[in-house]
This record gives sequence, structure tokens and C-alpha cells, in this order.
Amino acid sequence: MDALYPRLLVTRFAECFRFYEAILPPLAGASLVKGTQEGPYANWDVNDEAVLVLFDRGAMAATVGTGALPAQPGPAQDTAMLVFRVDDVDKRLALCLEHGGRLVIGPTDRPEWGPNLRSAHLRDPDGHLIELQSY
Repeated sequence: MDALYPRLLVTRFAECFRFYEAILPPLAGASLVKGTQEGPYANWDVNDEAVLVLFDRGAMAATVGTGALPAQPGPAQDTAMLVFRVDDVDKRLALCLEHGGRLVIGPTDRPEWGPNLRSAHLRDPDGHLIELQSY
């Protein structure tokens, strides 16, 4: 049973689908179990447990009755972030950028966060913040 998992609401479904389909297998060992790039829904699992779900933002807005509201707020600080613990931050960042991720902060050693911790930050095609970390 999936107790808790992230469901990203995205406006650029096809681009996000292709991005996560390319990076989730090597980063998290996740496999696509439902959905296509046509949307509006896709999910990836590891050992029958959900790791990530994409859902079309417009479809969710129609469901909850917020379709008349703006799809994107003005510039603001991030309110959530996906974090992947990886074996090699530099290598995995290159993979993400190759598949449409956008660099925020390159690989950086962060001893103030923990011994031997290294991280990089990027955005998926829809703008969601992602951290890659190793330690």
C-alpha cells in the first residue's frame, strides 16, 4: 500500500513525462507502471510502491473547481522539492540536464549540511525544484 508519495501537478505534461521516464529508472530504480506522455496521469513505482505520480494540472483544477484561477502564481519561493539520494551527483546531474532539466546550482560540497554531503539543484521541465545529493 502506498502510504505517501508525491503527485506533481504539471502544465507541460508530455515534457515532464519524458524527463521523469528518462531519469527515474537510473536515479531511483523506478519503473513506469501506468500512463503515457499523452497524459493526464502517469506513475512510477519501486517494488509496487509509488515513487512519483504526474497529473495534468488542468485536469486537477477541473476536478476541484479551481479552473478559473491562474495556473501559475507570480514569482515566489519554492514550497516543495523532490530529493534524490544518488551515487554520483555530477553524473546524475548530467543525466537530468541531458533530458530537459534546468540547472539551478551545480554540484557543491556542503559539509555544513552533513559529513561528505554533496548536492546539486535543478528544475524539471515544469519548474519543480529537485535536489540530487550524495553522502
